[in-house]
Amino acid sequence: MSEISASLVKELRERTGLGMMECKKALAEAGGDIKKAEELLRIKSGAKATKAASRVAAEGVIGSFLSPDAKTGSLVELNCETDFVAKNDDFIAFAKALAEVVAQRDPGAAEEDQRQKLVQKLGENISIRRFKRLQAKGTIALYVHAGAKIGVLVDFDGADEVGKDVAMHIAFARPAFLSKADIPQEVVQDERRIQEARAKESGKPAEIAAKMVEGSLNKFLGEKTLGGQPFIKDDKQTVDKMLAAKKAKVHAYAFLVVGEGIDKPQPAH
Repeated sequence: MSEISASLVKELRERTGLGMMECKKALAEAGGDIKKAEELLRIKSGAKATKAASRVAAEGVIGSFLSPDAKTGSLVELNCETDFVAKNDDFIAFAKALAEVVAQRDPGAAEEDQRQKLVQKLGENISIRRFKRLQAKGTIALYVHAGAKIGVLVDFDGADEVGKDVAMHIAFARPAFLSKADIPQEVVQDERRIQEARAKESGKPAEIAAKMVEGSLNKFLGEKTLGGQPFIKDDKQTVDKMLAAKKAKVHAYAFLVVGEGIDKPQPAH
């Protein structure tokens, strides 16, 4: 097999957070297959899943809108090339106007015309990357964080401060799913397979290994869900327990993070 490249080792290190030598060894064992190498590292070292998708790699803002009756909310990610343009008043105003449009319909020809005019005016590439719309069963809470880099909508029943607290928690913890019931079975099965392999590596008796698998799987699923995560204001209890204590309920949520999942070009040396 050809020698493992430094760039492949670097990519695996970024995905797992583990050392260069560990990553190189895993890649060699996996025959250069980065996905297989990542799985091997998770089995042997308990490395966390890839964090590549959470790297902020583009500039811009999250435009947001909440209707006066708090029944409709929307978020729009508007991207640009530099932080300087992201702070421009016209750029911010366009993001806000887009969010109001998205509350009713998808952006169309009129918004594309406005985008092109803004590109000409500001001299940067500007894109309407994505948007989310939420219609409430209960009431919608809106939270915008970090200079409009993160926007969160929460459809909930309960006191106003509960909605705000949950929205702040989502901005911090970024849960992938609302509850365990929402997690696709293939995700559960993949994680179970990894944990079973890790338990086997431990050499523990079958009964103890089985308990290790279930404990690790439940922890993984809890970390993936809003309800199962430790509450940001009191990590001794989960979000579900906090909601139960406050007699509140979350029906749905949506959030956007500027630049999430976009690879920013690296500066030349």
